[in-house]
Amino acid sequence: MTPTETGSSALHADAVTTLDRWHPADPEQELLRRDYLAHLAEQPEGLFRSCLPAHVTASAAVVDPAAGRVLLTLHPKVGRWLQMGGHCEPGDRDLASAALREATEESGIPDLVLLAADGLPVPARLDRHQVRCTGKDQPENTHLDVQYIAVAPPGAQALISEESLDLRWFDYDRLPELTDHSVRDLVARARKLTG
Repeated sequence: MTPTETGSSALHADAVTTLDRWHPADPEQELLRRDYLAHLAEQPEGLFRSCLPAHVTASAAVVDPAAGRVLLTLHPKVGRWLQMGGHCEPGDRDLASAALREATEESGIPDLVLLAADGLPVPARLDRHQVRCTGKDQPENTHLDVQYIAVAPPGAQALISEESLDLRWFDYDRLPELTDHSVRDLVARARKLTG
């Protein structure tokens, strides 16, 4: 087994363990959790972009609870304000580190901390959505997104990356019009969990 295959197996095992031990209170989220686990049971490479028509992704809502705000990126391909996130990479050791890597890269904020329970980062929610990540002239595929909450240090300054058209902080109660229900649900969840 090559190092990449070993890393891929470890990431896959972590995703299964993470979803196995996560117990959402919402029945809809529970159905998604079971669907994600079924996908992973059928797809050993189910966390990578090459797995079509669906693959697991990792994202994080970057929040500054003291200021009551969330950082969103204007995604160039989607044309909407979204949380930070994207595809897992072979070097990612677990879903949480994939989400944290994406959040750090896209926000430019060091020292983000994922919300945890019993010392382990835990998902906040799941979202299944259609995208064209293989190209706009290609068929849509499905992202099985595992969403985390990343807490920024108070007063953190964001730095836009090349992966974004714009990057801004928004008050929890004043999200931009170009957000979908998934982002709004994630921000509401973040607000509840960070008090």
